[in-house]
Amino acid sequence: MTGDDAAVHPDGAGLSEADPERDQQLHDIDIDPVTRVAGSLAFHANVDLEERTVREAHAQATLFRGYEIILEGRDPRDAIDLSSRACGVCGAVHSICSSMALEMALPVEPPPMGVWARNMGQAAAFLYDNSLHLHLLAGPDYSAAMMADTNPDLLATARETAAPHADIHGYETVGEIMEGLNPLEGDLYLSALEKTRDARQMASLMLGKYPHPSTIAPGGVTTTLSRSSFTQFYTRLDDMFDWAKQVAYLWDDLMDFMLEEQSGFEHVGEHPKNMIGTGVYDDPDVYNARYEDADEWGNARLATPGVIVDGELVTTNLTELDMGMEEFVDHAYYEDWTDEAVPFETSPAGDPLSPYHPWNKETRPKPDGKSWRERYTWGTAPRWDRHTMECCPHARLWITALAEEVDNPFIRPTGDGIEFDLPEAELEEMTLRWDVPDRLNAAERLRGKAYALAHHALVCYTGFIESLELLKQGEDAVHNEFSIPKRGTQRGVGFWEAGRGFLTHHLTLEDGLIDNYQIVTPSTWNSSPTGPFGQSGPFEVGAMNTPILEDFDGEEDFSAIDILRGVRSFDPCMPCTVHMYTAGGDDVISENVTMTTCGCSTGSDDKPAEVTLREMLADD
Repeated sequence: MTGDDAAVHPDGAGLSEADPERDQQLHDIDIDPVTRVAGSLAFHANVDLEERTVREAHAQATLFRGYEIILEGRDPRDAIDLSSRACGVCGAVHSICSSMALEMALPVEPPPMGVWARNMGQAAAFLYDNSLHLHLLAGPDYSAAMMADTNPDLLATARETAAPHADIHGYETVGEIMEGLNPLEGDLYLSALEKTRDARQMASLMLGKYPHPSTIAPGGVTTTLSRSSFTQFYTRLDDMFDWAKQVAYLWDDLMDFMLEEQSGFEHVGEHPKNMIGTGVYDDPDVYNARYEDADEWGNARLATPGVIVDGELVTTNLTELDMGMEEFVDHAYYEDWTDEAVPFETSPAGDPLSPYHPWNKETRPKPDGKSWRERYTWGTAPRWDRHTMECCPHARLWITALAEEVDNPFIRPTGDGIEFDLPEAELEEMTLRWDVPDRLNAAERLRGKAYALAHHALVCYTGFIESLELLKQGEDAVHNEFSIPKRGTQRGVGFWEAGRGFLTHHLTLEDGLIDNYQIVTPSTWNSSPTGPFGQSGPFEVGAMNTPILEDFDGEEDFSAIDILRGVRSFDPCMPCTVHMYTAGGDDVISENVTMTTCGCSTGSDDKPAEVTLREMLADD
């Protein structure tokens, strides 16, 4: 199974076609919660242990957050700080994306130094985020401790297999790499912890603090930046150059070993080559926050926006990307909103918009009908031109490579890959090359994320050079003033990226207040349920394409590690918990992470979540 047509629907169609004898071999596997992910994710799979195949899969986002409802009726400036709390791992992306949506709506554009501060702070945050996922979240799936339980023969082979790039990363054998990934004690695991600290310090130098910086505003940032700020930043960046070299080659050696020595590993987490990305890292000479000019400033970014369908790049224009977006709730705990008049039939550029476009969406929680046939998740089903899409750093690299739009002396897309020129630090100057893969699977997601560190480090390096030049010229302003319109309707959208890729914030202002606010995150795409056209989401398709490769004697020994390797390769970022307080602190909505229901009331009244939230916010 490799395409949308191969997806198994939650109505049990796949099972109904099986014969009764085979049905006796099928086992339901419920992983709740999925650990080593950001937030609360549950996963259900129907597995044929004799045939070693996954017959059916469902990804469940188990908690309701309600940020769109919380933001209704508020001062637009509140959106930056409140939306930031959507995630503690992605601690700046929502603030920046929200500020960009407001820049478009107000309108206001930041000065060059403000743009570079955002770029550098974000790139540093990505260095933290991607290092965390590779070595603390996904990495333990390939650790010696895990392999000893699930693939002992493979571990024995790894201990005898020389690592081709040992002279760069320092691990003589692939087995030593696996030992280094052992949770809490492996030296690679512990080194990554140190690097995440350094990267967060870099982000804090540009953005004031991390996570949840309070210096981000429409029109730039309010951080005080000086030569000292950039000197401290570069001191840490110099170490990141070597870290990027080591991580790229280390994960090359590990993933190449898995693909060569584990038959079938190329199918773990496999998904059609459908990817979407909004691009990131603006050029201050081009960015002006205007929707009508979004194609121009989007294509000037150091990571190109775009859409890939079946391996082919179909657009790099942000307006086309936006026009093709739809969000469906057929199998999610929400009510359809299209029974009312469509607020916006066209975009600000005059392009037609679907009733299911984020600018037309209304968040209506409806936590009932829990079953695979009906509703089973708080995640919605975004689609682009009715296609399922996935996103992550590999998609960012893939789109940038095919587009060949980036003009930078250190980052060179070639049409079939990207070359990264990393400066000398303790290791010599080095050119890394990431090649566009032949297939999309767990191995290539992890490899892409490893090479993405070089991309982020070189964005920081470019920003460092450009910012020092601005300081020399006396252009040290980081923010332009703005005002909130008190009358009329204004629209804006922030096109940015999180550590896992695609991110948009669509907002509508009415008479100076937020009338509607919609967030679409990368994990909304990746963890999406079955949509109205029958395609399962990327987590689900990836699981159904995954062969069972682990060693086990019986059902009681089965760990589902191959399914989990596929799911964790996406770096899921789910809502962590729901805690919302009134001023008196008496009303609390909370959720046990092992539950798959919604925590949709605060007492015996059993009110819908939407009503409860609105009452709490009205009393606040």
